[in-house]
Amino acid sequence: MKAAIDHYHARMQRVLDHIDRHLDGDLDLDAVSGVAAFSKFHFHRQFKATFGVSLHRYVQLARLRLASKRLADREGESVTAIGLVAGYETPDAFARAFRKRLQQSPSSFRRSPDWEPWLKAFGPLNAARSKIMPTTFTPDDVTIRGVAPTRVAIFEHRGDLETLDVTIQKFIAWRKAAGLSPKTNPTFNIWHTERRPANPADYRMELCVGVDADHWIDSTDEAVREGEIPGGRCAVLTVIGDTHNLEPAVLYLYRDWLPASGEEMRDFPIYCQRFFLAEPEQGTVAELHLPLK
Repeated sequence: MKAAIDHYHARMQRVLDHIDRHLDGDLDLDAVSGVAAFSKFHFHRQFKATFGVSLHRYVQLARLRLASKRLADREGESVTAIGLVAGYETPDAFARAFRKRLQQSPSSFRRSPDWEPWLKAFGPLNAARSKIMPTTFTPDDVTIRGVAPTRVAIFEHRGDLETLDVTIQKFIAWRKAAGLSPKTNPTFNIWHTERRPANPADYRMELCVGVDADHWIDSTDEAVREGEIPGGRCAVLTVIGDTHNLEPAVLYLYRDWLPASGEEMRDFPIYCQRFFLAEPEQGTVAELHLPLK
């Protein structure tokens, strides 16, 4: 039974991966159902039953999210080009869809993003992605590695996890203004609480970017402070592709790997380093680090 369920979930995962990689292409029912080798006569119901949102809406939200991120992060790229990359055949179609969901025109969003409508608009997309079934990990997926200390600029999020996306976009805008590219400066997340604390307001995590010893960090900026990720031994587990929810990997390290390993944890929170692939729609790679004595 479990093997059959895992196989079914793997087929649905292939669909999400395919959508993310082909947002500028043909994503109609025939094309997408074929990726999972499901009948097109049933697939739209299967997709909604699994992810809680229709295929059409999921694709539209994924395209708009890609476009919004490129608008916020790529000054040299035209609005028209971004709309085409996000799968819209004409600038008018892109502008209409963008304004309907985000309550701003693409140009207005680029100049001054309004994050409240953005957060509300992509709630269904985030909820759908969180329903992706956990990947199975094994001890062979974990390596013990010595890591060097890293000086970082820290941008903190405190409060409900549901508002984290807004903090992430503010962090990206700050990092961009500071001239710190993820291609040249490593990016980290440090988790100080569990993903869903009893009181959502208690959720706390830090978004960090590695900086050289001579890089000046403005101590008068209340949004950012200087810090260090200490060096030492770490158990490292790599997650590739959709790293939106790393909780299954974190649980594996704590619940399964750690008790069987005989290792003791060091007094520093679990964290991950993110590696961004060439294009945003391709996803990311996350290396989870569990600090060890």
